[in-house]
Amino acid sequence: MSPREVVVVGGSTAGATVLRELRARGYEGRLTLVDPEPGTNRPPLSKAVLADAGAEASVLMDHASLEVEHVLAPASGLDHPARTLLTADGGAHRFDALVIATGSRARRIAAPGQEGEVVLRSVQDARALRGRFAEASSAVVVGAGFLGLEVATAAAKAGLRVTVVDVDPPLERLLGEHLASAVGERARALGIGFRRSGAALVGHPVRGVRLDGGEELAADVVVSCVGDEPVTEWLGDASPELEHGVVIDDHARTSLAGVYAAGDVAAVRTGGGVRRAPFWANAVTQGRVAAASVLGQPVDDPIVDHYFWTDIAGTAIKVVGPLPLAGSPRVLEDAGSGHGLLAWDTSTVAAFGIRRSLPRLRATLRELSGPPPSTEHDAGAT
Repeated sequence: MSPREVVVVGGSTAGATVLRELRARGYEGRLTLVDPEPGTNRPPLSKAVLADAGAEASVLMDHASLEVEHVLAPASGLDHPARTLLTADGGAHRFDALVIATGSRARRIAAPGQEGEVVLRSVQDARALRGRFAEASSAVVVGAGFLGLEVATAAAKAGLRVTVVDVDPPLERLLGEHLASAVGERARALGIGFRRSGAALVGHPVRGVRLDGGEELAADVVVSCVGDEPVTEWLGDASPELEHGVVIDDHARTSLAGVYAAGDVAAVRTGGGVRRAPFWANAVTQGRVAAASVLGQPVDDPIVDHYFWTDIAGTAIKVVGPLPLAGSPRVLEDAGSGHGLLAWDTSTVAAFGIRRSLPRLRATLRELSGPPPSTEHDAGAT
């Protein structure tokens, strides 16, 4: 039986996908969104919004056309036996089905009481950081992952002297030595420097970082890009199973009946354990799966979508297939200067520095992983 009341907590990519998908699948019941802010499409924050104030409006999500009651207050608790979500404004919102899509927050490394740590997670963060870039001449970025290198790219293009600090080579943990090395070369060509070390923020407010050997790097702007943490503390003692996030199965179901989760807050249980992969594509696919499960309809989408993209130092990268990458790839198409279409066995393909649509990349991967074409001999011809 279709639920009469559905509550979605969090209105960014995963939550917005749930709302849209429920209506697209014919749900006509009461739909409540609980979120103190408008939803945000976050990937452009470290790309377009850091470079252009005019891009801010394009990342905000409008749910008005979906006939959604938007409660502008954070969730504060869950009374599962009563099927009620509590909000900080004193509200109590009954549900037949609840979707947790509260996302994650930026992880911080400042000492207790230390002020001035800069992170990038919201439109407000991007606006403030863009303003800091306009007045600064130097920046240190702690963390050489996707976000760290995107922020470093924006800072370098704004004319700042940029140093990225990480214990590992940039992106090597995810992209492997071959592709990470090529990305690093392009970042260095843009003027971005790298230091292999841990980092502690120094100053009050923060004015630099201290490396493992004691050396201090001073900078006008210091940005922490050191991962994220799922927002689950509001659930309290009545929470579903938690391990790296809200644990879900391949139908986006949690350990509590009628409660689902999707996006950065969710950790998927598979045969290999529990893993949270906070990428945009997973927020979308899990939102679709959650909506189908809420309505008791067939689930057409995978619970994990192995796709991501980035743009670092002017070089676009699209990858379809699981990460991390290992070993040297096979070059399917050579576009020169190290750019082209690359494949790692039959599991992952990457468009590096070339324009290639997602459907074409998926088709290429299917061709690589599919059975070899049959021959007359294979068909039993004599």
